Amino acid sequence: MILHGIRFTLKPGVTPQQLEEALESLRNHGRIPPVTSFVVGRDYGGDYEWGATWAIEDLDRYWEYLIHPAHLHTDRIGLPLIDKMTSFDITDDPDPDVGAKIAALHQRRYDNIPDIAELVSDLGEYKGSAAPGPHGN
Repeated sequence: MILHGIRFTLKPGVTPQQLEEALESLRNHGRIPPVTSFVVGRDYGGDYEWGATWAIEDLDRYWEYLIHPAHLHTDRIGLPLIDKMTSFDITDDPDPDVGAKIAALHQRRYDNIPDIAELVSDLGEYKGSAAPGPHGN
């Protein structure tokens, strides 16, 4: 099992309507077939305002999740609203190379879907799975 998560803080000036549209989009990509459960909501006890996690059974399904149209839609409407974000993965997979395999899936997605890589690169701060990072970092 892989728990994929994000934590994020919005840019100043994001409207309540924009926020709700982005949160609902995060919920929608939690409902796609590769995801077995999810949580989207406020992030407490850290440096971020919002967070989400999605449970995914294995790497093959993780790839399906990363390239699913609902996930790409969320990226395209949500990433422009975010100032800083971190993504993370927690897994009980005993494979010592699973972290590198997860990072490779993210990199493959960035390589094959350049507008998503550009949106992530334009964030004020991004840490996480195969993060291309802000321009100049």
